[in-house]
Amino acid sequence: MPRQSFPLQGRMRWLFLGLVLLLVLFLFAYLLECTPPADVSLVLPGLGGESYGKEYYKALLQEQEEHHLSRAASLKRQIAQLKQELQQMSEKLKVLQDRKEGLGVQGLAETKGQVPGDLLEFLHSQIDKAEVNTGARLPSEYALVPFESFNSGKVYQLEMGLTRHPEEKPVRKDRRDELVEVIEAALDVINNPDEEDGQEDDVPMQRQMYTESHFTEGLYRTERDKGTLYELFFAKEDSDIFRHVTLFRPFGPLMKVRSTSVETSGVVINIIVPLAGRTEAFSQFLHNFREVCIKHDRGVHLTVVYFGQEGLREVKSYLERMSREESFSNYTLIPVDEEFSRGRGLDVGARAWKKGDVLMFFCDVDIYFTLDYLNTCLLHTAPNSQERCWILERFWLWNDMSVSLRLP
Repeated sequence: MPRQSFPLQGRMRWLFLGLVLLLVLFLFAYLLECTPPADVSLVLPGLGGESYGKEYYKALLQEQEEHHLSRAASLKRQIAQLKQELQQMSEKLKVLQDRKEGLGVQGLAETKGQVPGDLLEFLHSQIDKAEVNTGARLPSEYALVPFESFNSGKVYQLEMGLTRHPEEKPVRKDRRDELVEVIEAALDVINNPDEEDGQEDDVPMQRQMYTESHFTEGLYRTERDKGTLYELFFAKEDSDIFRHVTLFRPFGPLMKVRSTSVETSGVVINIIVPLAGRTEAFSQFLHNFREVCIKHDRGVHLTVVYFGQEGLREVKSYLERMSREESFSNYTLIPVDEEFSRGRGLDVGARAWKKGDVLMFFCDVDIYFTLDYLNTCLLHTAPNSQERCWILERFWLWNDMSVSLRLP
């Protein structure tokens, strides 16, 4: 039996090997049958596909060369045309410069009529449309274009943008250059007054040269179809006289509109504060009032309308102590035995004034104001005039409270 098992095992091995070879042949036939045919279109010319001769390649190169030559000729024509236009503009500019250098101030005034009439008429029409001299009737408050305030370093805007902060530092170079250009133009207007400004006979005014350090604040607004209007204010140190310059850019060079002096020394500001209790907050308010109004010798009157009896004696003692220590008597305390109402308090304080024209500042005990803000109130208001009746809206953060002021 063992001897007969060896031939049987050999036959089984050969049978298994034959099955493996048969399976390999079957897989090879399957691959040959299922493989996709080669893409004949991808065969390069001359490499298994249709062959092209030298003439075909020469024609192709010649076509490309003609295309490039045509493009180069077109660019040369455009460059020549631009050079010709540039030369014409340079000649015109040179003629204008020679004419300006050849004429004095009198001759320049005589040639104002030579400015193209349509251009001058367009610029003046833009000034009239921009409400520089007279206002325009608007359909609603949504049509109003607000002013934005700026100083030498920052811009205060109503549209706060992504930063959600009204104070912005102009980081864009074009915006910085724009504001610097406006300030320099206003300084040139003040330091070199025209006869129209009425300062030719005012010798002291001519000797006072203003610089960028005298710039206090400015306002501007841009209307899409008109231009940009600028209002700039300058003042010397320890002076109550401000220089007010109005400039307008009608989508072109700056044009001087007017240059005037603003006298603020004779204007009295009546600060009206409604109050009920809150004696500690009133003590802080009086501290700021001393620093800003009394120590800087401002023409300010303080009117306190107090509701109720609780805390009235303490408020009265605060006012009397301030009067003794600072020799200040321009204040009025009006007790009202009613429930507290801010609107009622402002009305009582306004009606209690009987000393003539005054600028009323409706204030709150939590509001922290500065000397610059009082100057802003004086500069942007005019007595008996509705054309310059602006609403000033500023924001402060004091004692974790955001406060908004509205000055009629």
